[in-house]
Amino acid sequence: MDTSLPRLTDQPDWLYLLQEFDVLYRHGSSGGSKLIRGHRKRVRDMLSKVVDAAPELRPRAPEAKPVVAHLGRALDRGERGAVAGLARALGRVAGTLTWEYGYEKVPPALARKYAYCEVLGPRGPVVAERLILGFVLFAPKTTYPQHSHAEIEESYVSVSGAWSENDAAVHAPGSLILNGSGHEHRITTDETEPCLLAYAWIGPEEKLNAPGMKLTGTRGKRVERGI
Repeated sequence: MDTSLPRLTDQPDWLYLLQEFDVLYRHGSSGGSKLIRGHRKRVRDMLSKVVDAAPELRPRAPEAKPVVAHLGRALDRGERGAVAGLARALGRVAGTLTWEYGYEKVPPALARKYAYCEVLGPRGPVVAERLILGFVLFAPKTTYPQHSHAEIEESYVSVSGAWSENDAAVHAPGSLILNGSGHEHRITTDETEPCLLAYAWIGPEEKLNAPGMKLTGTRGKRVERGI
């Protein structure tokens, strides 16, 4: 073990960010859904084990993508909304985040309007084996094409901005969407404001290390499936 690496307890801004995730998944409503209630508990339990272990931090090189130009606006609005604590905590570490795409090939239009950053997971910077926590940022008027995640249970919680999944409803800050393994979904965002979502992934370590992300449907197939 490299003893030069700092531990989570040595970097309070990262610790506070994880505490805000705990608040998000502990006190948010399940809407009466047993599936969502169970997912919230699994996220909390896994996160508590990571925090209690005070793991080493494995810093990654900061990296921006074009959409990060909208992060300041998203954080400003988030700090005035239902998930203000998480928005403020993210702002404290914003300069150290590694934004990425997760796909080998990204359509040029999407590359300007989307990116995500992992804050806890197999690749760090806070190391965990079966849980990933992070954020995904969308520019205004973005369509994130149809996709799914095999063997991964995923939730999104709105931090800032309005968005829709599969054109089914409009979700505001504080709302949670749960996508089960293999569930096909497509995201669209508001025409005038960026959208910042917190997300949690639960799954086998090998899948979280290499989720094999790919865009899975053409517009024609999406229309056939009603999404």
